[in-house]
Amino acid sequence: MQTIYSTLFRKVLPLKFTKEKFRFSDGDFLEAYWHYTSKNTDTTPIVILFHGLTGSFKSPYIRGIMQELSLNGFNSVLMHFRGCATQENLLPRSYHSGETGDALEFIQSLHIKFPNRKLYGVSYSLGANMLLKLLGEQKEHSLLSKVVAVSPPMQLDICATTMDKGFAKYYQYRLLQELKNTLNKKYDRHDMHKILNFKRSDIKKLNSFWKYDDVFTAPVHGFASASEYYEKCSAKQFLKDIHTPTLIIHSKDDPFMTPEVIPSAEELSEAVTLYITNKGGHVGFVEGSFFKPEYWLEKKIVAFLKA
Repeated sequence: MQTIYSTLFRKVLPLKFTKEKFRFSDGDFLEAYWHYTSKNTDTTPIVILFHGLTGSFKSPYIRGIMQELSLNGFNSVLMHFRGCATQENLLPRSYHSGETGDALEFIQSLHIKFPNRKLYGVSYSLGANMLLKLLGEQKEHSLLSKVVAVSPPMQLDICATTMDKGFAKYYQYRLLQELKNTLNKKYDRHDMHKILNFKRSDIKKLNSFWKYDDVFTAPVHGFASASEYYEKCSAKQFLKDIHTPTLIIHSKDDPFMTPEVIPSAEELSEAVTLYITNKGGHVGFVEGSFFKPEYWLEKKIVAFLKA
């Protein structure tokens, strides 16, 4: 219920954005959306936000955290993954759960542009897995002062399998519809048949993440198969190498994964705090009543960043 409510019934807050196009070294681009606190100064900290699969500035959870951050003296910027805002990206490739190069390039650019400001990271679902993996790769060289990861699918194979069962299949269907629409558009601009060795007419048959990732995500990003992609990009194996103070927020009843995804104490570095709830769903974490919901997740995030 918390997953459904926060996804379908949460009000979308009217926020003002400053939009920026960020160019990658490979010639492609992403769209960054900034939201500033009224207390903005030359040293105001910046929180970089990373959304989940098919998320964007339209996502209620993104607007919710942006408002909470601004009320508490933080500027925030949403780093849309390639092609996730208002424009299609230029290259055949896209983004995925382990694509840390884009985030690193963006973070490094902010560090150079704003040398007097602390940088923080707040991430959700796919973006959370990606950011945890990046922290493990960077180890003591991370440019982020603190990080929060919400509902990260830390074992991608388990999550892809779980999404093909029961209640989660509805969300899999919704997400795949968006992904397949985007893939169709890529066939308009690129010779995807040659790149993927896959007929456009067969896109409609991609009815699970295993199939979609096997056909598109894996080959276009240099993996031999969905299985290899899941194995190499799952964040769980990187947690022990994290040096940045990190808070992982996860619920045992997350319908998109099983408790097997939750890491043991031996798999965590001393910098990582694992906050587990019995109820909360996937990027839900709502209390109060149906007509007066309280999204305590955002207050928890801000409290961690300010502590």
